[in-house]
Order: sequence, then C-alpha cells, then structure tokens
Amino acid sequence: MSLAAGSISPDRDLARRLRQAIRDIPDFPKPGIVFKDLMPVLLDPALFTETLEALLAPVRSRKVDKVVGIEARGFIFAAPLAVALNAAFVPIRKPGKLPGPTRRIEYALEYGTDALEVQAHAIRPGDRVFLVDDVLATGGTAAAAAELIAALGGVVEFAAFIAELGFLRGRERLRDLEMSALVTF
Repeated sequence: MSLAAGSISPDRDLARRLRQAIRDIPDFPKPGIVFKDLMPVLLDPALFTETLEALLAPVRSRKVDKVVGIEARGFIFAAPLAVALNAAFVPIRKPGKLPGPTRRIEYALEYGTDALEVQAHAIRPGDRVFLVDDVLATGGTAAAAAELIAALGGVVEFAAFIAELGFLRGRERLRDLEMSALVTF
C-alpha cells in the first residue's frame, strides 16, 4: 500500500461504497444505540486505502506536525495518516490509559460526563494538528479533543471523520473547525 502524494485518486462514488460497507449494529453498546461498524471497510484493503487517501486529500498541501487520533477507532485511521504526512501520531484516550503526566478534560454527554487524556508533552505550543476520528455523532468527544489540543497550545488545522451522523448535528458543535466527513448518514 502506498499513501504517497497523488498515488490514488479517490473514486467519485466513495461515499456510496462506504455507505454500503458500513454496517448498522442495533443496541450496541447499549439498548437504543445503533453502532456504525466500520470493520467491513477495514476488511477491504482497496476500500481502506481509498478511505485513507480521501481523508488525506484536504491536508496534503498543509503543514501538519501532529495527527491526533481519538480512542479507539480513530487510532486505526490516524496512525497511517501520520506516516503518510511524515507527522507524529498522538493518541487521545479515555482516562487511565496513558502514563503520566497527562492533561485531562471532562465533558458533558447527553447521559452524564466523560473525560479524555493526552500525554502532556505530546502536543506543544504552535503544533499544527490534524484531528481524526471514525464517526462524528453529537460532536462532544471531538469538541473536547479540540479543546484539549488548544489547552496544550496546539492548533487544529483540520478535522476529518469517516462517517457523520447528520441527524445528531455534531457539526454544529465543531463550527469553528474546518472539517470533512466522507459519508453522512
């Protein structure tokens, strides 16, 4: 697989093929939630590569110092994107998963609170960051990650998602970020 600049030109129908590949899993991880399963994308090397290329397209001409992936499925996409951009990969994780010192942010969910952490030295003032996650739903996690990056002095240059659940209006919470999603449900 090559992710070199210009190695693959994305198909015009990538969104259609992603929509067909991504499976709905009802009542996972809890009743009432419809989980978007991206495993079929990962199991298809050509579709996975084309997805990575499409995520890269908006940032190829930008200077990116760090590619930040949000736990857990964001890691799968962010790490190869970091390699392709010759940038560092930084994971943002749930609490207690990273050795310290860490910076932490708590944020509100519709049904409670959650938190994210990053190693305190991983993002430095002025770092230009490409933020990557698998699915944009309500935008709470991505907004918290962007706030955590900013608290460390980083600047989110662009945010990218494979899928967006448009009916949850997460894009509204990220209105200050330039962003894209490859497919909207």
